[in-house]
Amino acid sequence: MENKGGIWVIEKADIERVKALLTENNGKRIKLSAKKGRKRIIVRHGVIKETYPSIFLVTLDSISDFAVTERTVSFSYADILTKSVEIMLADTKQIIM
Repeated sequence: MENKGGIWVIEKADIERVKALLTENNGKRIKLSAKKGRKRIIVRHGVIKETYPSIFLVTLDSISDFAVTERTVSFSYADILTKSVEIMLADTKQIIM
């Protein structure tokens, strides 16, 4: 990301770097924190499922002990760069950004 006159600009190299990190950690367990609006942050655990040219998929663990329901959600790489989504690898505690 580059600061141009007080405005942070996301460059293609930044997106490619995040995509490469997610691709090399495909299939690994993560802790996902997502901002959902005014002071609401949702924290869930899951697995990085797949990466595509402009989005990546995460399969979230079930939040209920009574029903086994996995949910797959998609995010853009820009979500990580703008800090709308934070992903931490479960095994190494490395934050992907």
